[in-house]
Amino acid sequence: MQPCLSLTLAELPPMLWETVKQTLASALPVSEYSLWINPISCVRETQQMLEIACPDRFFCAWVRDRYLKLIEASLSSLTGSPPAVLLTVAAAPQPQQEANGSGQLRLPGMSKFKASVRSLHPGYTFEQFMVGQSNLMARAACRAIADADPSFGNSLFLTSGTGLGKSHLTQAVAHQVMLRAPQTRLHYLTAQQFSAEMVKCIRENSMEQFSGKFIQGCDLLLIEDVHTLSGKTKTQEELNNILDYLIKAGKRVILTSAVAPRSLNGVDEDFRSRMTSGLVTDIKAPEYSTRAAIIRHKAATSCLSLGDDHVHLLAEHLQGDIRRIESALLGLRAKASLCNTQPDTDMVREVLEGLVSFDQGGRGKRLNGETIRELVSSQFRVSIDELLSRSRKQAVSFPRQIGMYLTRKYTEESLANIGSLYNRDHSTVLYAIKAVSRDIAQKSSVRQQVEMLTDKLGTQQPGALD
Repeated sequence: MQPCLSLTLAELPPMLWETVKQTLASALPVSEYSLWINPISCVRETQQMLEIACPDRFFCAWVRDRYLKLIEASLSSLTGSPPAVLLTVAAAPQPQQEANGSGQLRLPGMSKFKASVRSLHPGYTFEQFMVGQSNLMARAACRAIADADPSFGNSLFLTSGTGLGKSHLTQAVAHQVMLRAPQTRLHYLTAQQFSAEMVKCIRENSMEQFSGKFIQGCDLLLIEDVHTLSGKTKTQEELNNILDYLIKAGKRVILTSAVAPRSLNGVDEDFRSRMTSGLVTDIKAPEYSTRAAIIRHKAATSCLSLGDDHVHLLAEHLQGDIRRIESALLGLRAKASLCNTQPDTDMVREVLEGLVSFDQGGRGKRLNGETIRELVSSQFRVSIDELLSRSRKQAVSFPRQIGMYLTRKYTEESLANIGSLYNRDHSTVLYAIKAVSRDIAQKSSVRQQVEMLTDKLGTQQPGALD
């Protein structure tokens, strides 16, 4: 075996850093080398010091944490007396004016950035979003991120059931940024689109371009429906790395999910922690006052004239997701157009009959999620606060599951709305329904309790639809 040779700096080629890069190129994956080593330039070489520069301070911190020891080890293998490594930030070049006279400033050598977004609904803007207690925090956080206001932080995890407005808010951010700051490098896509694009790049052996697009070419990342990444280990790993860099670099990130973070199954814990490192908030089903405001606003934009009694009818009975309200107003608009008249009470009732349950007298049923919750609380001697708590005691969890089961069976409440009644998400509601259904089939005691409660619910007096 030949002895290992140690070279002094004077015996090495003039550019020591280029030699180190060649060593690292053989030690690292191509995509990793292209992203983190190749952009580094040598500023100064002496026998005592090797000064290398990174594109920005966040890039510099990343390299220091993950590659400095590897760089130092490479130097030691090349010279017996390796110089100290000094990481600095490259001096920013002077910006130059766009040749097309648009007035947009751009760094030399950079191509004009075109925002990467999925299709945007023209009506999904902040101006068209009705604010209430159920969505106040979510709306404020999204507006702050759109305006680059750090009041709510730079990272947001937004969760809600379907049809409650999380896509509206996310697209409102995109609309606002593209209007007010078109130079922002914005990427807006679904988690499924992210995954599909990543798979395509893996097949085409172009992962360095894929990662670089988000890491080095993104100021604002909007990804919807991250719950669909459950079980997709490779995609989670790639997105986790991207989020790690963007969040540490102070970039803005918004993630949305139909499932609360703690209930995400098939998700790596490090990925879960990274996604929720900023503000986590949700959108609940709108309360009566917000539903009424939404109805008035959407009716006005549809040129529908609705009286206060009509608005009350609709807001009282169209609970849950907002799409039911939109469906009702669409039906009213169609009927009013056919009859060449403005909606009246009979027309409103007729539309509601297709969306909510009524008794034989044509009156809306009083039975709702709150009524069932109160009955369960009374019969099992468990307070409402206990049903809303995080307690997993059998004396609390069992009545809670019964309440969810009965609400799903005897009302028109959505899964998300049922979950909000018990401070849970829709996946917990689904589990409760399955558990109670199984127990009814297997345990006579549970079946008898449910039948007794059902009888009591049947004695509820229906309230007039007015």
